Amino acid sequence: MARKLWAKRGLAALATGTMAVSLAACGGGGAGAGGGGGAGDGEEGGLVGVAMPTQTYERWIADGGAVEEGLKAAGYDVDLQFAGDDIPTQQQQIDAMINKGAEALIIASIDGTALGSQLEAAAAADIPVISYDRLIRDSENVDFYVTFDNYTVGVQQGTSLLTGLGILGEDGEPAADAPEGPFNVELFAGSPDDNNAGFFFEGAMSVLQPYIDDKTLVVPSEQTDFGTVAIQRWEQEGAQERMENLLTSTYTKGDVKVDGVLAPADVLSRGIITALKNSGYGKGDLEMPIITGQDAEAASAKLIVDGDQYSTIFKDTRLLAEQAVTAATAFLEGNEPEANDTETYDNGVKVVPSFLLPTVIVTKDNLEAELVESGYLTEEEVASGQVDE
Repeated sequence: MARKLWAKRGLAALATGTMAVSLAACGGGGAGAGGGGGAGDGEEGGLVGVAMPTQTYERWIADGGAVEEGLKAAGYDVDLQFAGDDIPTQQQQIDAMINKGAEALIIASIDGTALGSQLEAAAAADIPVISYDRLIRDSENVDFYVTFDNYTVGVQQGTSLLTGLGILGEDGEPAADAPEGPFNVELFAGSPDDNNAGFFFEGAMSVLQPYIDDKTLVVPSEQTDFGTVAIQRWEQEGAQERMENLLTSTYTKGDVKVDGVLAPADVLSRGIITALKNSGYGKGDLEMPIITGQDAEAASAKLIVDGDQYSTIFKDTRLLAEQAVTAATAFLEGNEPEANDTETYDNGVKVVPSFLLPTVIVTKDNLEAELVESGYLTEEEVASGQVDE
């Protein structure tokens, strides 16, 4: 399924692009710059291990397939594994990749702090480690990080919530005819063991906090700190349960209703939407709140078209996969990948050189242009809410 997804979404463009050419030639310094494990010997081919967290969510299937096909197009053998969101399984999978002779590792971690022994083994074998989308923490043995600008993703989520409420205009500036409010909003955050979740929340709150302070936005539950609003493992069921609890505890009094929800990912948005609909939102005079998201998943694209979800953040995983392949190729050719950020991503032990990719706010107004015309989703997939296998 993953390979079909990627083939449909532009393998030809990736295979003929710059991914097979290293972006810089400034010499070794990472774990891959030298012998051991075959990295840096300039020889074509070799085995690359690709560790993905789960096949539960559409985006990780697409990511895994994208990286696999890109590496194969560049001439490498690939060991792609999905861990079912189970930390011991991912640890065992990476151990097995090292034992098989992997010459580079691309890892999207489940828990960014749980791979210490695997990273030590990789470093001992001179195997470069590329952290994929989620920063691997508390280890010096992380050589490169490919991701999106995660703080900006949060800023975009906060901005789109304000735009949906009419507080900001489409240009991001205060709307001339903005309603007075106050607006009742609830806040959600991602999994606390995912380093990105903190960046998303901080970015969003940098936009929302001034409006909370001046009472334009009110959080009736009074739950505003990351630890309280975080959803472990990004579980849809966890988001639905928390939203149900909020509705029961806070929104059964008088005419108090939910006007907006900060949701950091589409999978959480769908759980939140289910809880709201089960409570009568979207029926009669009780309109659906403004709900944000992230990942531009087909199921949520349909919800946006249907008017149940307001926005998502489009992170083009085709570009992320291309950058991961480019980084791996650079290491395996004895070079260092080009970074465009060498200051932001401190993993607790070192600042990891990073390549950050741009993101786009998608609403009903630009969904066709951004998702369909770009080839990321087809019209049929948006209409059905399912990616064709």
